Amino acid sequence: MTPLQLHAYSPTPPLQWLGGIIPPIARDLHQKNIDSVVTQALELAIVNLQDLDAIAVTVKPGLALSLRVGLQHAKMLAQQSGLPLIPIHHMEAHALTTRMIERVDFPFLVLLASGGHCLLAVARDVSDFLLLGTGLDDSPGDAFDKTARQLKLKNLPECEGLSGGAAIELLAKGGNPRAFPFPQVMTQLPDCHFSFSGVKFAAKKLIEAEEARLNTSPSSVVSSAPDICASFQYAVLHHIARRLQRAFLFCELTNLLPKDKTLVVSGGVASNSYLRSGLQQVCEMNSCNLVCPPPHLCTDNGIMIAWNGMEKLLQGTGCTHDLETLDIEPRCPLGRDISQEVIAAAIKLPRLKLR
Repeated sequence: MTPLQLHAYSPTPPLQWLGGIIPPIARDLHQKNIDSVVTQALELAIVNLQDLDAIAVTVKPGLALSLRVGLQHAKMLAQQSGLPLIPIHHMEAHALTTRMIERVDFPFLVLLASGGHCLLAVARDVSDFLLLGTGLDDSPGDAFDKTARQLKLKNLPECEGLSGGAAIELLAKGGNPRAFPFPQVMTQLPDCHFSFSGVKFAAKKLIEAEEARLNTSPSSVVSSAPDICASFQYAVLHHIARRLQRAFLFCELTNLLPKDKTLVVSGGVASNSYLRSGLQQVCEMNSCNLVCPPPHLCTDNGIMIAWNGMEKLLQGTGCTHDLETLDIEPRCPLGRDISQEVIAAAIKLPRLKLR
């Protein structure tokens, strides 16, 4: 059984250098390509539409214009074939992608970090999540992209065609992560929520100060860019790591995870090898196994939507023939929010030492 996936594409690198996704352009690209992509997918799988068992389609959360293009096309295919639709939650699909690669039993802890979200949750079943913490402002992916744009990394030949996050990771390999101390945020709040607006603003002010100090021309990249990138990455890692520390302690206190714990990290930012290495250290401190999908499955992709549809189909849940009432939900939380219970636990964190 092969549910057909109809999911919004990620922007191409040139669009990312415009400062992020531009919704009308993304919609137009979807409308232009979706029919040929679906046709090609069926041809490569050597199946006809009637050979499928269901059609999985992303309906939440995401850009409304792009979600609507996918849902409208999915409804058209469902009308043609008589197949049921399986509405998919974009973040649930990210969380479960790794179960396609290796065995990961429920329950497990999952960190979803992308250009639009940063969530920390316990996955108890295919459609059962307990939300421990979420982003309060900017996402980590947005902080990476805006910092890369502020640094003008697109002007470097080695960064041509790379996303902002990939460009920062590349330059950071030649920098010192302790060169510039960034302010630590939310250190007095006993929660698992995330905030990246502070580190983004600190990076902006640092870049401006360095450009002035080194008398850098408007089109040039400041010579201290590798150290800035490395220090910025470390600040992002440290913030995420502290939230993970609290999540592990809360789950131990409330018996939400088994003795053999697993942390799944997915989403576009999870493709950053430096962040994965740092999170591996946090897992080792908490006797936890870290599992990450391969980089090409960390970013938004069609396979994760199809897989989530497959898991729902095997459970016999989520299928619908009601095409009239099925609609998109551009804003939709993940699972049941228990973040107030995390705060009420008032967990104090031990010192964090990252290599």
